[in-house]
Amino acid sequence: MGGCHSYPSATEADSKSHPSDISKGKLGINNNNLEERPYLQEQYVCQRITQTHMSTLTALPPGVDKTEWLASNTVAFFKHVNLFSSALSEFCTPSTCPTACGPGNMIYMWTDDHGRKLKCSAPLYFDYAMSYIQDLLTDEDVFPTKTGSVFPTGFFFLAQKVFLLLFRTLAHIYWSHYRETVALGLQGHLNTLFTHLTFFCRQHALLEPEDIEPMLDLINALGQQD
Repeated sequence: MGGCHSYPSATEADSKSHPSDISKGKLGINNNNLEERPYLQEQYVCQRITQTHMSTLTALPPGVDKTEWLASNTVAFFKHVNLFSSALSEFCTPSTCPTACGPGNMIYMWTDDHGRKLKCSAPLYFDYAMSYIQDLLTDEDVFPTKTGSVFPTGFFFLAQKVFLLLFRTLAHIYWSHYRETVALGLQGHLNTLFTHLTFFCRQHALLEPEDIEPMLDLINALGQQD
């Protein structure tokens, strides 16, 4: 991630729960109707898969073009978030998640090509989001790969939209699928990925304060750990 940093595999994460707990119903389907936020509990907040300081991973390296650094990280973050989301996809269905929501049951609505806001299920919303990002990343006019090519004038604003969608994806996982995350032993991975992404966004002004406000309690808790 970050263009050059990779995380250990999921099998290397510590877990106090067993995946069979999911099928037995011990962890619940989702957290949508609960006031508690289990991801803020001390035993979970402290879990990471790397002790590397996040500012070391997010700072612009000397001699590297800022736009190139932003582009390479955008691609890497998308791959990691998409992979993590896919690992939990069987638990995120139209029946378990009829709306795409985050902490406090904030509802995320998709805006179509005609500017209409669509209220849709979480899997549909995030399918739209990942498809939109994938299309951007494979568009040579937006993410050029050939030597001598230049980035478009509005590249930074497109990157902001990508990171907002990635942030919402992780927010939904924390809010609606944290118990499944713990049961699969992936909470350390999720904390590391989320901390890395929020550090990167803060360092490069990619998210607005109102975007991160629903997750600010977790950001502050993980920031203290870092």
